[in-house]
Amino acid sequence: MATGPRSRVPFRRRREGRTDYRHRAALIRGRMARAVVRKSNRNVRVQFVEYKADGDVILASAVSTELEKLGWTGSGKSTPGAYLTGLLAGKRAKEKGLEKAVLDIGLRKPTKGAIVFAALRGIIDAGIDVPHSDKMLPTDDRITGKHMREGTAAMFEGAKGKIGGATNE
Repeated sequence: MATGPRSRVPFRRRREGRTDYRHRAALIRGRMARAVVRKSNRNVRVQFVEYKADGDVILASAVSTELEKLGWTGSGKSTPGAYLTGLLAGKRAKEKGLEKAVLDIGLRKPTKGAIVFAALRGIIDAGIDVPHSDKMLPTDDRITGKHMREGTAAMFEGAKGKIGGATNE
């Protein structure tokens, strides 16, 4: 890193590797709500965020820990758990009148069939229009949990039914 009287220190969140300000600025210039998907070591969080000059406003949100109330006892960071979290957040956003959003996966590398794209598929099935490529979405078998232990697919269908299923608009 350069030193001297003319050197410029990057923003703190950029130095910490937490924010890509150029990408964030491009998303904000689009003037659409952002579907923010974040994956931690245990959970997936989906939020619909709108930019305001005095700070971002969260329009709707869902965390995978909420799925326990709906009968999902599987992992919150699994592919079916991420799908259900996206579906739940999408339903809440739809109730608030949100029709369109753009996906914001932060600093995650976009990988075909990744957890963040499972959440995106849940958002799309809830009826929110999000620009995407179908080749990035996980397969139906991965979404329903057929690759996981026995009984996961039935548990998935039960939780999906309680959320309200898919509208496929």
